[in-house]
Amino acid sequence: MNRDALNALDQAVAIARERAGDRPAIVGVAGPQGSGKTTLVKAYAAFHPRTAHFSLDDVYLPAAYRRLIAQSVHQLFTTRGPPGTHNLTLLNETLDELIEANDGAQVILPAFDKVADNPVHSSHRPVFHGKPNVILVDGWCLGAAAQTEAELAAPINNLEVQKDKDGVWRKEINENLAGAYQLTFGRLDAILNLQAPSFAIIHDWRCEQEEGLLNRDLTETDRLRVGLFVQHFERITRHMMSGGRRADIDVQLDAHRNVTEIKRVG
Repeated sequence: MNRDALNALDQAVAIARERAGDRPAIVGVAGPQGSGKTTLVKAYAAFHPRTAHFSLDDVYLPAAYRRLIAQSVHQLFTTRGPPGTHNLTLLNETLDELIEANDGAQVILPAFDKVADNPVHSSHRPVFHGKPNVILVDGWCLGAAAQTEAELAAPINNLEVQKDKDGVWRKEINENLAGAYQLTFGRLDAILNLQAPSFAIIHDWRCEQEEGLLNRDLTETDRLRVGLFVQHFERITRHMMSGGRRADIDVQLDAHRNVTEIKRVG
């Protein structure tokens, strides 16, 4: 991650510190899949040792729990990612523990094994030692605003046309986003948003991520599978890209994730 992005995150941290007062500042780093959120957060933490960090991806619900939601609400909830598939209780409890930590504390951070599609056992999760100055949380939909009923009416991709004709899935996601997720987002003292140059590039970025995860080149079948997976995120991602989000610092990226503009919002 380049220096410009780190400087932008420095700005977001400074805003958060002003708002947080005496407690550790909490900063969200948002952006679409593959935009470099986690890379940026880890790079910042490497330069600032008293920075605790974890991802929204680390608090996904177990696969079995998501299957129960799929059975009772809608089949698409088997796929992790959209609002309604995260353990927000764990996220908030982790924030509470980090905020209350003293110099001798050992806070077990959440972690999720994407290959196994289940949370990592607590004995193998990372541990933050001591009292943090800053807490960074990265996540693709941090700060996203809920949509209106009119915006939800028409499907926006083949997944919604074929699997969510009546809109049950997207409406349930939206209700989650409007409720518990907004309460959690409200705990973030500042949000930095990484802005992709187009929605189309996100498929390529996600494929690069998948290659790293699988440690091999993707086949054409793999790329089609990734394309289907990205459609689960498309509605909220497009909504955020068009302004349906809260952010304090916007970072515009090009196709190679280079920073082309940094703008303070509001």
